[in-house]
This record gives sequence, structure tokens and C-alpha cells, in this order.
Amino acid sequence: MRAEPDVLEEAIGHGFHDRDILSRALTHKSFVHERFAAGEATLGDNEQMEFLGDAILGFLVSEALIRQHPGLPEGQLSKLKAHLVSASHLHEVAQELRLGDYLLLGRGEELSGGRDKKALLANAVEALIAAIYLDGGIEATRQFVLGHVAGGVEALSQSPALPIIDFKSALQELAQARRLPPPRYAIVKERGPEHAKTFTVEVRIGHDLAGQAEALSKKSAGQKAAQVLLERLSGEDA
Repeated sequence: MRAEPDVLEEAIGHGFHDRDILSRALTHKSFVHERFAAGEATLGDNEQMEFLGDAILGFLVSEALIRQHPGLPEGQLSKLKAHLVSASHLHEVAQELRLGDYLLLGRGEELSGGRDKKALLANAVEALIAAIYLDGGIEATRQFVLGHVAGGVEALSQSPALPIIDFKSALQELAQARRLPPPRYAIVKERGPEHAKTFTVEVRIGHDLAGQAEALSKKSAGQKAAQVLLERLSGEDA
């Protein structure tokens, strides 16, 4: 059974003036598709709100990091931001809020475990951020982000090792911030039998900046290569 939205409002610390905005933020496209097929009208799904929420989240997390750590190198800021806006972290935020309990899902999505799906819940957090912004403005949204998304940034920044993050995204953000060409990835070597291959991936930014790493999958090798180059660029700031 779906939980009552007013319980969610209490958990996030924001009471909505316009409940329709909250309802749309909690409505998955599967629910809308099923209602449309049945000839029933709905307010629409939350995909556009996810888009807006993603942009607002990126801005507020960047703002929080700059304010709390004015002397931190750009590369380290990018690592912290990449973690805080990652699907894995937003999934944790959603779990703490029990956000899945409040979603409107289609029957098929419900039966396939949609209330616990990582990507679906991460997207719902972004939609919720957009809803708070549209209903209460930037300050209400800032309070939510600081309280629920970026609350542990102090301890995280002091940790000797950051949690596993999306190094590819962090590297791309750093390249954009420095007005450098986008990173390009290439598999430069494969070795081993077909069932246990090791891949070497190289990432390049322009002609002079490059990093290489190997792993048992192309994806992992790409992440490790991005980490190598990200740490090199971050070291130049130190």
C-alpha cells in the first residue's frame, strides 16, 4: 500500500502549498502510461522534473562544497560532487526517506520491484528536489539538499580515501571546468583467454594528457584510467 504524502512532507521538512506538484514528482511514467491506456487523465509523470532537479542539485552541491571548502583543489571538489550527485548516493537518500513507499507506479513496475530500484529511486530524489524548488523556492531546496544530500560532506572530505565514485563523470566535469577537450577512451590492449580477458583502456584529453589502466572489464578499466588522469590533474593543483 502507498504511504500518505503528508508523512513524506514531515520527513523532508517542507509542507507543499501545491500538492499537485508533489504528486507529479512522485508519479512514474509507468503509472501514466497505464492510466492513459485506460482512458484516464493524470497530471503527467516526473521525467521533466527529474531533468530540472538534476540541474538544481548540481548547482546547490557545488555551492555547498565551495562554501564549506574554499581552499580545496578543483579536482577534489569534482570528486566530492560526483559522489554526492551519483545514483548510488541518491539511492541511499531515497532509502532513508523511504521514498519508494510514496511513488505512484504502474502495476507492471510495481510487480517488478520498482519501489526498490536504484535508478528509479535516484531519479525520484531529483524530481522531489525540483518539486520543492517549484513550490518553495531556492532556499527551501537548499535546506533539503544540505540536510539530506550533502549533510556528510565534512566527514567525507576529511577521509583519506573517497568512496567509489564515477571517475569518468568527475573527469568530464573537470575538463569542462578547465575548458579542455572532452575525454576520449580507447581500448589499447586485450590479453588472456576469452572467458577471462584483461583490458587496458587509455583516456586522453587533447594530445598531452593521458592515463592508462587495466581491469577484467572494459567498464572498470575505463573508470580506473579516468581515476589515474583525474588524480594527475588534481595533483597539479596541489
